[in-house]
Amino acid sequence: MVKGLASFYLAGCLLALALVTCPARADLSDEQENEQHPRMAASRDYVELDEERNSRFWVNKAQSILADKLSIHKQLNENRAKNIILFLGDGMSVHTIAATRAFMGDSNKQVYFEKFPYVGLSKTYAVDERTPDSASTATAYLTGVKGNYGTIGVNAKVKRGSCKAATDKATHTESIAQWAQEAGKWAGVVTTARVTHASPAGTYAHVADRDWEHDGKVTSAGCSADDNVDIARQLVEWPVGRDLRVVLGGGRAYFRDKSMKDEEGFAGKRKDGRDLIKDWQQDKANQGAEAKYVWSRNGLHDVDLSRTDYLLGLFDVSHCPYHTERTDVAPSLSEMTEAAIKLLSRNEEGYFLFVEGGRIDMAHHDTKARKALEETEEFARAVELARDLTSDEDTLIVVTSDHSHTMTINGYPYRRQNILSLAPNLADDEKPFTILSYANGPGFVNTYDDHGRMDLSNADTEDADFQFQATVPLKSETHGGEDVAVFASGPHEHFFSGNYEQTTIPALMAYAANIGPFAKDKLNK
Repeated sequence: MVKGLASFYLAGCLLALALVTCPARADLSDEQENEQHPRMAASRDYVELDEERNSRFWVNKAQSILADKLSIHKQLNENRAKNIILFLGDGMSVHTIAATRAFMGDSNKQVYFEKFPYVGLSKTYAVDERTPDSASTATAYLTGVKGNYGTIGVNAKVKRGSCKAATDKATHTESIAQWAQEAGKWAGVVTTARVTHASPAGTYAHVADRDWEHDGKVTSAGCSADDNVDIARQLVEWPVGRDLRVVLGGGRAYFRDKSMKDEEGFAGKRKDGRDLIKDWQQDKANQGAEAKYVWSRNGLHDVDLSRTDYLLGLFDVSHCPYHTERTDVAPSLSEMTEAAIKLLSRNEEGYFLFVEGGRIDMAHHDTKARKALEETEEFARAVELARDLTSDEDTLIVVTSDHSHTMTINGYPYRRQNILSLAPNLADDEKPFTILSYANGPGFVNTYDDHGRMDLSNADTEDADFQFQATVPLKSETHGGEDVAVFASGPHEHFFSGNYEQTTIPALMAYAANIGPFAKDKLNK
């Protein structure tokens, strides 16, 4: 045992040698920070650190990290987790985290959750695919069961698009949100994607196809919308979704019929004539509960969270806008996270909260690396806020990703060179190339033309919409198949080290909270 711990200390020290706590930014009011955040120019300064030239600096740094590791292991945090917050950076590969570190100013910085005391790796494959999607992975990290690519909340007996298989409830899996609810805890979902999208749907839905977000998608696939209840209806009508205390994100159009207009004048997508938002409100009124539906940032800020039992916020017709493109309509991920925690914290039994930074993934699919890094930075800000609002004595926070992407950091850039710029060394064709690049995707348009590889010497690679170079032409860049990182802070945080199946994540969280099939009393039987 001692030998094993010693090995862990050494590995932890080696991993952490390259990391250092981020210096605090200049004091700013919330208003000032929001005004500056679209590009956060002040945080991109590259400053030479004279102390790094001295050996003693690195020795002292290693000793400090080692002391922290030893302190952690003197007394493991084996408290019961009253609360669990699972942060999911959709498509947030290890490369994405490292690039965000550099984007923040330097490779020696830390994205906030990298400071968490325990780090592990999870294996992301689906039952039928080596490279997974967000649906199969959501089933894994939320229910503890691996399914097939494109399916949500069902086991691998269900093939994607099957009209019949998922109607058999024996194929349905149970999520940790359900385990929390059954234990008397409250549960909530926050996302910058549609609330019916693959990742958040993993908390409450059971479908053979992730695309079945509204009834029109079910019928267009040749299936019955009566037999295959769409994801939006499951959120409003089925037990787990119906009992979610907080649901914040995008996707208004998926809740209203195409004949109806929303608060901004956009038509819905449903074909069944229903307004599920009104149905949600009526259901809560029938329960005698105090429920609020909001569609704007101002509306969210006006909610009295101390007197609200249920909160539904749909801030866009589809996905929420990218963080740096937000208007007054859409709150930030941090603002939604804060509201959710404040409401859920009123339950004395505790809560489970799922928070997704969904647009990291979408930026990568477009090979718009800057947007992916900006989304990751805001995601980290939400994690930091959550840790500040809670105690590591009773609240377990787990940060992970569902899958990776094909973006890499390549060439030989200088230590403090802008990560969005061109590599200082030319390729063999005497032309420059971007430090960040993708194995495939729409960035191919900035890679080759009829004359061969393109010369990007005068390209504005810092533009938010610049599509970074890609080797293989595809309309949408693909996911990657490698492992993703898992960071943990709070009760039983030490469980999350090592390399394990993605399906282990909900089991570890449930054990820490003593809920569901992994509660201590059930494991001992």
